[in-house]
Amino acid sequence: MLADRYDLALSTASEAARDAYVQGCDLALTFYPGAIEAFDRATAADPSFSLPHAAKAQVLMREGNVAAARAALVAAKDLATRVLEREASHIAYFDLAFAGQTDAAIDALYAHLATWPRDALVLATAANPNGLIGASGRIGQKHQIAALMDSLAPHYGDDYWFLAHHAMALSGDGQLAAARPKIERSVATNPNNAHGADGFAHVCYESGEPDTARAYLSSWLATYPRGGFFHGHLSWHLSLCEIEAGNWPKALSLYRDAMALDRHSGGPQQRMSDGAAFLWRSELAGHPRDAAAWRALYDYATSALPSRARRPARHPGAGRHGRRRRARFSQPPDGRYGARGALPVRLLLADAITRLRGVRARRFFRGDRGACPARRRKRAYWRQPRAA
Repeated sequence: MLADRYDLALSTASEAARDAYVQGCDLALTFYPGAIEAFDRATAADPSFSLPHAAKAQVLMREGNVAAARAALVAAKDLATRVLEREASHIAYFDLAFAGQTDAAIDALYAHLATWPRDALVLATAANPNGLIGASGRIGQKHQIAALMDSLAPHYGDDYWFLAHHAMALSGDGQLAAARPKIERSVATNPNNAHGADGFAHVCYESGEPDTARAYLSSWLATYPRGGFFHGHLSWHLSLCEIEAGNWPKALSLYRDAMALDRHSGGPQQRMSDGAAFLWRSELAGHPRDAAAWRALYDYATSALPSRARRPARHPGAGRHGRRRRARFSQPPDGRYGARGALPVRLLLADAITRLRGVRARRFFRGDRGACPARRRKRAYWRQPRAA
């Protein structure tokens, strides 16, 4: 029986379908363009092969193309009557995640990985800080991700993709010394992995080495496709290094070229969090507020990000806590925020706060609130315990 790169059996007898599926998985896992086209080639070679439909759905959902993602998942489910047990569990997991059933999806995730720990496409949805667990709103989610990756490490050995995510999880849990050798092995084994570049940038920046991250990202982005899903996000990382170095013109150029809404290569949540985080960081560094950019982000958030009113369009990983945060975007600014109608940074950065939760960030968000009941409720919300 044919198998994928992680030695998992596939319910296809077509080598062409298998090869295209494996190529698509590699592109999807490393955030390089071309995954959807590869999955289409796999289904063309074997129309009864269900997994390429599910994998295509995963990529489409990540990009914010919800309707097409749901259609692809339906196609996978229609074929799920003649698949292997692992494939049926794989598709059922994504069905729960896409439906926004966060608690059930997390339970299904752990059960699936306990039996098939090397199902990388399933693991990919939870291995990053903004994935199923990270966006669930559960206390201690970063430690939970690190513990999950620790438990699976023996099954992956020196696999470059897993090492990058393991390092990222350890970094997010404050274990920088343990993360450093893993991310260095990952990028040395396969430099063509956007998650590896992301993890390296995180570890360097959080270790107080912004110049190292700056040099690495400047070189790495020069060869990464402009349409790669992480081009905007990694440009955001580089812009922080440029701000740290006092190179504001370069940082602003990166924002305009790769992070502005009409230039960002990522999905809706990534566009929102990167753009808002850049604008906020630039203000903290003393640069003037770009009111027009904030307004554009606000308008984009109210139309593109899921809310209670559009529950079926929610993204996987957007649990109860995520819905509560994004619901705030639908509340337009009123006179409390000044006659000019300037948008408050604290309102627009709700999606970015998961990554920017330091003491300085919390104080910044609490800064100028008055004593009215609505503001007291908001203050109480931000004072809830947070994961480290």
